[in-house]
Amino acid sequence: MLLTLFLFLLSAALIYLACEYFVNGVEWVGHRFCMSATATGTVLAAFGTALPESVVTFIAVMFGQTPEQKDIGVGAAMGGPLVLSTVAYAVVGWVMLAMARKDRVPAIRRSVQRRLARDQAWFMAVFVVKLGLGLLAFAWKPWLGILFLAVYAFYIKCELAHDEESINHEDLEPLKLRPSDPRPGLLWSGGQTLLALAVIAAASRVFVHQIGELGGFMGMSPHVAALLLAPVATELPEILNALIWVRQGKARLALANISGAMMIQATIPSALGIFMTPWLFDAPLLMSGLVTLAAIVLLWLRLRQGRITARMLAWTGGFYLLFAVWLAWYFGV
Repeated sequence: MLLTLFLFLLSAALIYLACEYFVNGVEWVGHRFCMSATATGTVLAAFGTALPESVVTFIAVMFGQTPEQKDIGVGAAMGGPLVLSTVAYAVVGWVMLAMARKDRVPAIRRSVQRRLARDQAWFMAVFVVKLGLGLLAFAWKPWLGILFLAVYAFYIKCELAHDEESINHEDLEPLKLRPSDPRPGLLWSGGQTLLALAVIAAASRVFVHQIGELGGFMGMSPHVAALLLAPVATELPEILNALIWVRQGKARLALANISGAMMIQATIPSALGIFMTPWLFDAPLLMSGLVTLAAIVLLWLRLRQGRITARMLAWTGGFYLLFAVWLAWYFGV
């Protein structure tokens, strides 16, 4: 138990430290490619931090020997969006509220909110199809996985083609590996980003394992621990990225990172699951999808109106709490 707690705390600290280096490096990479802050968050940062949990899904559905092992990949594909749409947005909201008390609350322009609303609309459209497929069984379902990959490719094309002001290097903190260099090259910024990403991936694997051990110590069934705790662990890099960026006054990057990660989770892991499993949902998976959809519909409506607030973001965590209570009731915990 003591070793589990030690590894749990050590891996969490390593993930946070690596995220500090990752967000610093990825901003410089985005600047070097003349990308906007929103595109940097939705494309570069989101793809990097979503890669580890996508690999988990890939390994589960490709190399799982039993239906139960393959179901882990399906659970990851559904649990990721649930955590991002509730816990991750709630973290942003709570940090913004804390900063507001210090008169350092970051402003989110209406134009940024409208663009984020478009991202959420993309997610909702894909997620509704993804959810519907989990209720149907037909022979050619696996071929629809190609459609999910095509949608993500088209989404990336639209994000990169969107005309928006690129990141100004004067707004960036010095690159941590080259603090005295006012304009570090792509080799340094890209190297720091990849190195940080490798540490995040390795520490996340340790963190996920310790989460499972702690769930067992607390008497949770494997199914409950997998649906409640494991997704939080695998999405920890996105959550910590958001926390760091909001603390730096860059809420735009934080929200873009979450919305971009949600698009990845709605498409790439889902495509893998549809290719390699029957992709049929039981009650807990279906409920997780409905809770995710409810949270995103609420956020989309407010973003489209340009009226999102830190308090509303903070309250999205309540959807995750409701799901946890329902899951505990369902399994008789």
